[in-house]
Amino acid sequence: MKMLYILIITIPMLFLGSIQGYAQPKECPVLSELEKTSIKDKKEVIEALNTLIPKTYGTELDDFPDMYTKWDIVTAKPFPKTVGNKDDEDYFGMAKTYCGKEIAEKSWLVRLDFPKAPGANLAQGQIF
Repeated sequence: MKMLYILIITIPMLFLGSIQGYAQPKECPVLSELEKTSIKDKKEVIEALNTLIPKTYGTELDDFPDMYTKWDIVTAKPFPKTVGNKDDEDYFGMAKTYCGKEIAEKSWLVRLDFPKAPGANLAQGQIF
């Protein structure tokens, strides 16, 4: 259960035409309830996506039913493992800004591709 807290910081970034949607966490997890992250926990993190993705993205937009029901994982790694990779490291900076360095260091970055989404703007997502 504590691994789910690692993924509590959920920040989907969607762009729909000129409408931008950002979901900044209403509150951050409690640091004392988090465990140190390890790449060994990857399987548990990936399994948690089955719950987190529908809660974060929903399942569809009116014109695109089932758009977010299938996804491919582009990246899944603890934030400390993103250092040195510019594409991933920027999200680590965002997580530190939202909830602080200590919580970000115990969190994961999961970058997603939604193959049923029309166009790149809707097809890419991130969960912290």
